[in-house]
Amino acid sequence: GDSVITVQLTEEDKVEDDVVFYLVFTGSTVQHCTSTRKINPGSLETISPGHDCCETVKVALCASREGHPVLVVAEESFQFVQDEAYDAAQFLATCAGNQQALNFTRFLDRSRPPAADVDFLDEKVALAFRHLKLPAEWNVLGAEQSLTENIPRETLMHFAVRLGLLRLTWFLLQQPGGRGALSIHNNEGATPVSLALERGYQKLHQLLTEEGAREPDSWSTLSHTVHSGDYSVKHHRGLDVYLLTAEA
Repeated sequence: GDSVITVQLTEEDKVEDDVVFYLVFTGSTVQHCTSTRKINPGSLETISPGHDCCETVKVALCASREGHPVLVVAEESFQFVQDEAYDAAQFLATCAGNQQALNFTRFLDRSRPPAADVDFLDEKVALAFRHLKLPAEWNVLGAEQSLTENIPRETLMHFAVRLGLLRLTWFLLQQPGGRGALSIHNNEGATPVSLALERGYQKLHQLLTEEGAREPDSWSTLSHTVHSGDYSVKHHRGLDVYLLTAEA
């Protein structure tokens, strides 16, 4: 989800300014409708929706004009695939609270990737996490979140801070158990806050300690949820397009 889609119109589809184009994605369980913006008379732009599973969906380009019936201009298939970022987010979500898995992730720290790679990883994994269907009872500290805080253990928050993943850290802070994870010591006696300080991650340390710290800038922050419930509406401020998702 949240990739830019460009639609090229044929000569006969280039119509008057009062025609509104939108895309309808129909999957097996959910349907998405996205508004578009015109780049020029022959091109439209919109945002791909975050889908609930990997499958091929039918996409219809529709044209709407006041006083006229909605017209299906063209149809095409569109495939949602599971990429490495989605795999990583799914793995991390399932290993919340799993000490063996969380200790395994620490080997990544021994060969720390370059800053540009970390930034790319942070953006992609945080975005994938946003599109995951997390269970209602999901917690950053795992199923055993009832453990008393004085038991040393590794947490997802330690993982995110150790690698300097600013956007993923922000996402985890907003989830159940996120704030509670900040005061938990691991086996070396480090909390996520002390790890950020020790590693010189100034922005990350501010994010964890300052009251009212703002969400880090990223492509995903341009997507703002306007409504959620039986259906959800998102507004992508960057392209100024809206995305409606509902059960098919």
